[in-house]
Amino acid sequence: MTHHLTLRTRATASGQVVELAGELDHHTAPEVRAALPALELRAGQQLVLDLGALTFCDSSGVTVLIAARNHALAAEAGIVLVAVPDRVSRILRIVGLDQVFPFHPTAQDAEAAWQPTAG
Repeated sequence: MTHHLTLRTRATASGQVVELAGELDHHTAPEVRAALPALELRAGQQLVLDLGALTFCDSSGVTVLIAARNHALAAEAGIVLVAVPDRVSRILRIVGLDQVFPFHPTAQDAEAAWQPTAG
């Protein structure tokens, strides 16, 4: 069984948008974790994780979301999850991460809601 994940990043005025598509599991999570240090974030920006095309997420995937959050916080930036599929949001609710991550329907909504913080 192949585990396939595509990761695309793009820079916006508010920070970096990372689109994850496919399966985020113990096979593909290290790839995402390895990409985090390359994401340039400045204080007051936000990291947007677009999960709309995610077909699967296990505990390794959840751990990577936490690693992404830690990366953003270390840069004094925020983090937002967008287009979270129902099955993924259910997992996040179960482990209490719906209290930790802000959710938006789309990356555009996240950008519209973004308030630059004075650094």
